[in-house]
Amino acid sequence: MKDLNFRTLDLNLLRVFDEVMTERNLTRAAHNLSMTQPAVSNALRRLREALGDDLVRRSGYGVEPTPAALTLWPSVRDALHMLRESLAPGHFDPASAHNAFLLAMADATAAKLMPALMDIFVSEAPNANLRTLPLTTRDPRDLLESGTVDLAIGYFPGVLAELGAQHLQEHNPNFLHQRLYVGEYVVVMRRNHPLAGKPIDLDTYCEARHLLVSFSGRPFGFVDEALAAMSRQRRVMLTVNQFFTAGQVVATTDLLTVLPRHFVGATGMEHELAQCELPLQVPSVHVDSLWHRNATHNTAHRWLRQAVARAAALELRATGA
Repeated sequence: MKDLNFRTLDLNLLRVFDEVMTERNLTRAAHNLSMTQPAVSNALRRLREALGDDLVRRSGYGVEPTPAALTLWPSVRDALHMLRESLAPGHFDPASAHNAFLLAMADATAAKLMPALMDIFVSEAPNANLRTLPLTTRDPRDLLESGTVDLAIGYFPGVLAELGAQHLQEHNPNFLHQRLYVGEYVVVMRRNHPLAGKPIDLDTYCEARHLLVSFSGRPFGFVDEALAAMSRQRRVMLTVNQFFTAGQVVATTDLLTVLPRHFVGATGMEHELAQCELPLQVPSVHVDSLWHRNATHNTAHRWLRQAVARAAALELRATGA
């Protein structure tokens, strides 16, 4: 980007830039800003001329940011958040809010949380929007750092271990988290599978053919890590990145998979599936919400975090977990 004369820059252009980056769509950005789409396009043109970069390019039904825009956006977003909080501390009224919140989570987590969370949104923040993105990593810090999502929800053992070490070293970590619930995994297979309806021992489990759910596509999961510690291994024939897909596949094949216990009922295929306990000990799966510390005191974000925590608590009470 070219050198910028900050004194002549219209700071309103940064608000437009932030909204376009959030929505990735000029029409939605214009609606959120109470502007016309031509006015948003004109503001982007002026900012492009000031910065010497295209910032966004049309892609499908929306726009995609340039590398320079992705580099610039976190600083702009953080500055605007700090300014809003300074000028209107504590100002967030869910009943009148039109905020658009973005969450990243796996389909199994969404199946557990979204019904109760949507009840909260409908009753308390009926004009707000909620969008979810598929979680494709066990380390979503880049998504939070870039502002791609407001909150990531899932199992992040490596991230939490690193944050804990930073606390012990008296460092202020850039990310904070809240425990939502503890997940329990079970072996799942089709109802008429030869192994259905009886306990499975470790030898039988290792000799079977398996389907692995891996967000990253890496064909090695926490079950494989536990087996490796015992000098054992299993035959993973197929790797997918969604629990729902795994349920559909094992319902019609002889593959075994491992799914969250609560998700079996949420698949809608419970009558087609059988489940049993894992024949080995694996670490407890803690599901946490994770966010960037810059959002900690943002009142809208605080409401979102509390709504997610309440949804988790409601679901736990409803299922007796």
